[in-house]
Amino acid sequence: MGKLFGTDGIRGKANVYPITPEVALQLGKAVAHVFGARGQGHMKAVIGKDTRLSGYMLEAALTSGMVSMGMDVLGVGPMPTPAVAHLTKSFNASCGVMITASHNPAEDNGIKIFGADGFKLPDEIEAQIEHLVLEGLIEHEPASPMRIGKAYRIDDARGRYIEFAKSSIKNHSLQGLKIVLDCANGAAYSIAPMIFRELGAEVITDSTTPDGYNINANCGATFINNISAKVIQHGANVGIALDGDADRVIFCDSQGREINGDRMLGMCAIDMKKRKRLAEDTLVITSMSNLGLHKAMEQHGIKVEVTGVGDRYVIESMRKNNYNIGGEQSGHIIFMDYVTTGDGIITALHVLKHMVETGKSICELTAFMEEYPQEIKSITVARKPPVDQVPALKNVISECELALGSSGRTVVRYSGTENKIRILVEAERQQDVDLWVGRIEEVIKQELC
Repeated sequence: MGKLFGTDGIRGKANVYPITPEVALQLGKAVAHVFGARGQGHMKAVIGKDTRLSGYMLEAALTSGMVSMGMDVLGVGPMPTPAVAHLTKSFNASCGVMITASHNPAEDNGIKIFGADGFKLPDEIEAQIEHLVLEGLIEHEPASPMRIGKAYRIDDARGRYIEFAKSSIKNHSLQGLKIVLDCANGAAYSIAPMIFRELGAEVITDSTTPDGYNINANCGATFINNISAKVIQHGANVGIALDGDADRVIFCDSQGREINGDRMLGMCAIDMKKRKRLAEDTLVITSMSNLGLHKAMEQHGIKVEVTGVGDRYVIESMRKNNYNIGGEQSGHIIFMDYVTTGDGIITALHVLKHMVETGKSICELTAFMEEYPQEIKSITVARKPPVDQVPALKNVISECELALGSSGRTVVRYSGTENKIRILVEAERQQDVDLWVGRIEEVIKQELC
């Protein structure tokens, strides 16, 4: 048995190790044990999930493990990941658990754990939990019969998050906006349309009929074509596409053109700087962000802090340095003044509020930067040795970096949640991008597939 936790919790194929009820049961016990040992008084955990069929199986197993160790469980049903993080704090819970595989297909699932503060667990606590599960060290430490925990279903959880999300823009009216909203048949299928409608927007919904199998299926933030055509068809101002657990969002303008996280981050950072709300005049992004964003931020007097790929690294930098906005090109955007993790709904609310206040289209508001030609390609691999330990791959990356010099860059990295490697090549000329993506892909297929 290998390592459980990746860069975003535990993830894999449902009903295949480690995403099995047996592991979930042990994980529930380990979580209760660790948080009980941390002396947090009466223990309780919030558990939410997205709409995958396997979520029922994992929720039942996690709950059983937790209550057997004396921890109460507050089940909130299908709920966005950021809502679970918020509710963990709202209910003064010891921890929160979200059962989701985010943007992955329905056959996958995963488990994310939040601490009492609503942030993802630090590495050392994940390591404690993982050690207990893998070594089977809690088999003989159940609660006594009179101290077994209880499981509750929390009926008003949805309303709590709805009011919290709306309050992040002070319930600002969105009247006059027509939006197409794609919920990816995922965790936000019910809650997101309610939020935007309650604030006065005209909402045309798409992918809001989950059946346990259709989450992220040709819809959502990873399949923007789904709403591009509908925005044009309905004459909408903007399209909003969430992913399966609604912690990321991608937009399209009134012409159906995609607007990614880089443009959203830059637009919001510029607005926050104008209002003197941008902490340390700094935006936090990852190495995947376009060089055009770097140049645009420099022109606006905004410093850029670059982290490794993954929202957890962005959040670590933000917490350490007291920055208040950061995120990823993929649409994970963190407004630290309000949330502890990426929140697609709250990001969309802030973007829509800015559109209403300025009277400008999303296209006008995001025209501050010119993007360098860029391609990101994902390739499924059979193994994941360190990139610098594959000589042929290391050599072709070095050749690419030398050829592009300061006018481009390349990033080759493994996915933290899937058996994939990702290639990013960025250059001033599209032909250079095409050339080097092709050469790196060829080596990867020879060496790793």
